[in-house]
Amino acid sequence: MADFGSTDLITPDLETLVVVTGENPVGTVIWMHGLGADAHDFEPVVPMLKLDRPLRFVFPNAPVRPVTINGGMEMRAWYDIDLSNPTVGERDIRESAAAIDKLIDAEVAGGMPARRITLAGFSQGGVIATYLGVRANRTLAGIMGLSTYIHNHERVVDEVSLDNIDTPIFMAHGIADPMIPIARAITGREALRRLNYQVEWHEYGMGHQVSPQEINDIAAWLNRIYGG
Repeated sequence: MADFGSTDLITPDLETLVVVTGENPVGTVIWMHGLGADAHDFEPVVPMLKLDRPLRFVFPNAPVRPVTINGGMEMRAWYDIDLSNPTVGERDIRESAAAIDKLIDAEVAGGMPARRITLAGFSQGGVIATYLGVRANRTLAGIMGLSTYIHNHERVVDEVSLDNIDTPIFMAHGIADPMIPIARAITGREALRRLNYQVEWHEYGMGHQVSPQEINDIAAWLNRIYGG
């Protein structure tokens, strides 16, 4: 049984929670939470993952900001959402992606090569993970988007980097998701596939959440990435 330890760290831009599943982790997973949640949201998932090798999980906290879709209420959010203007939040998304890129820098400075780092996220967090993942100018281990969509998928071709064209992408969605319809996720998936990204797709009989089967599929995917 792995010894799961948690440590709160402060980076130059984001507060993070770190969970290490064993000694000498072979990779890092930077995992971003959804709207209104925080760094602890997916911490309980880590012990549920049946991992073959030890990994380091970094859970960052999104900044607190007003969110238009929620009446301007302040909460942790990677970007603002305004249904009357789908492009609002573009600057927020770029800033959040830049902050996560600095977390990659910190991991690399600590001795973890970028090719052993996976970007993951749920809902809003998945938007940031996929946004940065296909634009990063260094090869990553993997990109994971859960219950999410591809931001501005029609224009993604204008900014993609070839450094991650062969990087494994895991996307999963609930067929009854009331927050982000599965059709929106499929549209993003197909946009990536048209650009020759290798997307592993899973869908489940659930809403905007994570299921036990999904956790098993995530573990299997991570084990393939970090098996060598």
